[in-house]
Amino acid sequence: MKDNGIKSRVSKKFKATTNSNHKLPVAENILNRDFAVNKPNEKMVSDITYLWTDEGWLYVAAIMDLCGQKIIGLSMNERMTKDLVINALNDAYQRAGKPKGAILHSDRGSQYCSNDHQYLLNRYGFVCSMSRKGNCWDNAPMESFWGKMKCEWLYGKHFKTRQEARAAVFEYIEIFYNRQRIHASNGYLTPDEYYINSLKNAKAA
Repeated sequence: MKDNGIKSRVSKKFKATTNSNHKLPVAENILNRDFAVNKPNEKMVSDITYLWTDEGWLYVAAIMDLCGQKIIGLSMNERMTKDLVINALNDAYQRAGKPKGAILHSDRGSQYCSNDHQYLLNRYGFVCSMSRKGNCWDNAPMESFWGKMKCEWLYGKHFKTRQEARAAVFEYIEIFYNRQRIHASNGYLTPDEYYINSLKNAKAA
């Protein structure tokens, strides 16, 4: 690479978005880095990232079903509040067909620990799991996804408005990543193809 003047894209290091300095209840790490799944709606992971625009930060919350690594919940806002993750949760719940008993893993940030978010998790029948303090490896699939999005799609892009950033994130997730980007771990199927095939197999079993 050096001989041919080729350089790899490297994600910038940013400060953590997790505010764990609160007195809200924290769930156990039930997922415990066991990312293997057999069918949709067994295990999901969630996280928040952010993008800079000339209007200020755009915060993005997403939920991934570990079956096929498909993003099934998405929310974006100019503020990093509990509503950001609640909207992502509502989106995932509807798009996944209102599942019951799925593990939903996150960090221990105040948004995820908030009473309103925990109330919805219980109401929808999710099993809450949270990473250990300051341990990004407990949520490795979501951390990896953010890295892919920023390196493959957003690297070097300048956004004048939050709407421009929103459009870029939506295009990457809903048009490219879920429906076009193949994964070796999926047998070289896209997340959407793997997820749908797994859902069909589960219903036929």
